[in-house]
Amino acid sequence: MIAPLAVALGDPAGIGPEIAAKAWERRVADSVPPFFAVGAPEALRAVWGGPLRVVAGPDEAAGCFEDALPVIRIDAAGDTRPGQPTLEGARNSLDALELAVGLTRSGASSALVTGPVSKAQLYAIGFTHPGQTEFVAERCGIAADMVAMMLAGPTLRTVPVTTHIALRDVPGLLTTELIVQRGRTTIRALRRLFGIERPRLAVAGFNPHAGEGGALGREEIDIVMPAIDRLREEGAEVTGPHAPDTMFHARMRSPYDAALCLYHDQALVPLKTLHFDEGVNITLGLPIVRTSPDHGTAFDIAGQGKAEPTAMLAALKMAADCAARLAAA
Repeated sequence: MIAPLAVALGDPAGIGPEIAAKAWERRVADSVPPFFAVGAPEALRAVWGGPLRVVAGPDEAAGCFEDALPVIRIDAAGDTRPGQPTLEGARNSLDALELAVGLTRSGASSALVTGPVSKAQLYAIGFTHPGQTEFVAERCGIAADMVAMMLAGPTLRTVPVTTHIALRDVPGLLTTELIVQRGRTTIRALRRLFGIERPRLAVAGFNPHAGEGGALGREEIDIVMPAIDRLREEGAEVTGPHAPDTMFHARMRSPYDAALCLYHDQALVPLKTLHFDEGVNITLGLPIVRTSPDHGTAFDIAGQGKAEPTAMLAALKMAADCAARLAAA
């Protein structure tokens, strides 16, 4: 049996505490793997009246999971009010993330699940990483450009080659080497984390209709196709470049295991359209398993009982499945 999962609650004023608590409530009905929360118990109490137990570590958490939601306390959250983010809350979410990463790296927890944070609040306290993904990579000793973000749902997995940058900057940053690197990371992760022996990768084009043979842009000819050729030379099963407006319908999704997309919205729009309530963000290329619900803090509904735990449930189950697969390898 694998160790329990570590769930960093995210911003205490967001919906992270609520969806973690609701996931625990469904532990039997949805076969939720054992987990413990890391964060401010007060944030959980502000939105939930269920059984809660402050624990000293993962071993104690595993022993009480059936009877109460275990939480490792992170202090200094300040005046925790749902929907009202503060700098103290941002510091609390960062401290929780730091501890949860450490516990997972040490093997005390089998995988890391991260709740949603407010980047604006984190930047205000001096956070210098683009997001939690890059922070986790650094703490694991992995260069940020060696990891990739996969968005996964029941019928689609997408990986953006470039992520949180302005759309106008994408053409200047998109290179053949970057596409090859993201492709390699994706293929390795499909084998290692998802148990797919022969991964099939579909690469999206950059321009409308994948450039129409150069009539609508040369990125496919000069950058994308050379990357596909290199991946094929390495033995990978890769197709493309595909027209982005047609590659995500049901018939086109069936021949591939993941779609390599060239910018943020090209990857996230189809995933969130198909699987908004079930989408999971999983970081590829780490020595640990890290997943996250693919949604934000939703400060506007925090504390109102409206937050759906479906994506958190999916993130917990995917983390446990991937961790078990790694443990058995």
